[in-house]
Amino acid sequence: MDKQRRTSIIGGAILIIIGGLLFAAQILPNFLPNFWDIVSWPWIIIGVGLFLFALGVALGEPGMAVPASIVGGIGGILAYQNYTGYWESWSYMWTLIPGFVGFGIVLMNILGGKEEGSSFKDGGTLILISFILLAVFGSFFGAIGLAGRYWPVLLILLGLVLMGRTLFTKK
Repeated sequence: MDKQRRTSIIGGAILIIIGGLLFAAQILPNFLPNFWDIVSWPWIIIGVGLFLFALGVALGEPGMAVPASIVGGIGGILAYQNYTGYWESWSYMWTLIPGFVGFGIVLMNILGGKEEGSSFKDGGTLILISFILLAVFGSFFGAIGLAGRYWPVLLILLGLVLMGRTLFTKK
């Protein structure tokens, strides 16, 4: 990947993050009350994830997108829990971690680091599995409204996705 593309990707990522923070500040009134809340410990973890991503892009190592998305995603979960005080949500939020891996695989493929056996489909499958597990565990552990009483249907769908993927893919 040439230097101009890498610079555009880093610039775009920075704009997305700044825009996301400003959007969150509009929706959640206490999201960004002052500077010191921005640099609280969850934001440091998110910053480490962003640093890993920028380092991978700068060095031409797209595979760094996977650990960067895991660290940044966990930082995002911790920021949510820190601002809301809803620490009990960890009982089902951990299910987002496979989705962070999937997101990292998709980013890696966008950056040109298509590894043997990884593709957009693999990343998308991990993201789908992660959201289904989030709905199931979230409904089971008290976040009613995520899937309500139909969470067993999501388990059935997850089983069908896993079986279908195994049965209908070429070796």
